[in-house]
Amino acid sequence: MNEFRPIEVLLVEDDPGDVLLCQEAFSYNKVGNNLHVVNDGEQALAFLRAEGPYSSAVRPDLVLLDLNLPRVNGFEVLEEVKKDPSLRTIPVVILTTSEAEQDILRGYNLHANAYITKPVDFDQFTRVVRQIDEFFVTVVKLPGK
Repeated sequence: MNEFRPIEVLLVEDDPGDVLLCQEAFSYNKVGNNLHVVNDGEQALAFLRAEGPYSSAVRPDLVLLDLNLPRVNGFEVLEEVKKDPSLRTIPVVILTTSEAEQDILRGYNLHANAYITKPVDFDQFTRVVRQIDEFFVTVVKLPGK
């Protein structure tokens, strides 16, 4: 029998309201996953590489990535993740406010696994985050799972 291990999710988001919405959506789910939060692209890369204050960070099974981040933007984070052989198998879902076609194309050209525009409505936003969580927990086979 397979032993259940919670999914480790890294949320890279600088908007405190969106962080709270994601936390609420994840806690609402019946499957307990671990949501780790960093607030800028530099912290995200340090977390992913287990460097500095994140030296004991767990390897995430999934990254939810905003594009509009301070220091290092989401595209730069995505590019670094996908060019690093030790990180590239981690699924990255872009979760952003941008609906710009050039951002969508750039995200997929940098090998994002999905591009989702954040709904502005609280209930829809919560539903989208819950669906992402459920998809990656129940449908997708992740490396090491």
